[in-house]
Amino acid sequence: MMRILIVDDERLARAELRRMLGKHPGVTIVGEAANAAEAALQVAALEPDLLLLDVQMPGGSGFDLLAALDDAPEVIFTTAFDQYALQAFEASALDYLMKPIEPQRLAAALERAAARLGITPAPSAAPRKLFIRDGERCWFVRLEDIRLFESEGNYTRLYFEGATPLLARSLLQLEQRLDPQQFFRANRRHIVNLAAVRSIENGDGGAMSLRIGDMSVEVSRRRVSALKQLQEF
Repeated sequence: MMRILIVDDERLARAELRRMLGKHPGVTIVGEAANAAEAALQVAALEPDLLLLDVQMPGGSGFDLLAALDDAPEVIFTTAFDQYALQAFEASALDYLMKPIEPQRLAAALERAAARLGITPAPSAAPRKLFIRDGERCWFVRLEDIRLFESEGNYTRLYFEGATPLLARSLLQLEQRLDPQQFFRANRRHIVNLAAVRSIENGDGGAMSLRIGDMSVEVSRRRVSALKQLQEF
């Protein structure tokens, strides 16, 4: 079990992190702190494995906190500002998550933290198979065999083995159950199975698209950096 301390001066931001972490059975939140001084006391008393740490806080930054600690835990920075990313990685941070934090980015960061700490992650709550009924036809398909999830309102169209049935679940509902290391949210309408990607195509102005069989899925501009980070790690 990975023990986490949340450090953020905004109460709503701490509450949101608590909500997101609640979906991960392999972690426990040992405490919260609203500033660097309070966090230093909490680190000494609680000895967390990992800090989810804001950068800009009244009375001292996240970097000030780390400088004051004799033995700092692992760190994932959570911030609304992108200009500290280089400094964060120079401080050997595991990750640098931009607010609003995306569930799959947080999940990937937690997996890296568990790997660095030598903690065996708890079994995933993600289903290994889906039962699908579309009209009179039924399938019982393995997740790894699904190449693409495409949103159609409150339904999701699945692409696998020549079949494209509709599932009566929203894309958001499915995303919360998928392994973010294997399934990537490319844009508002599509989640792709990275194992099915045959090539990554670069376009004008930094645009990117993923080639899956005879289909091309555009990566939204705000998701390009997330894709690059997945490639790096």
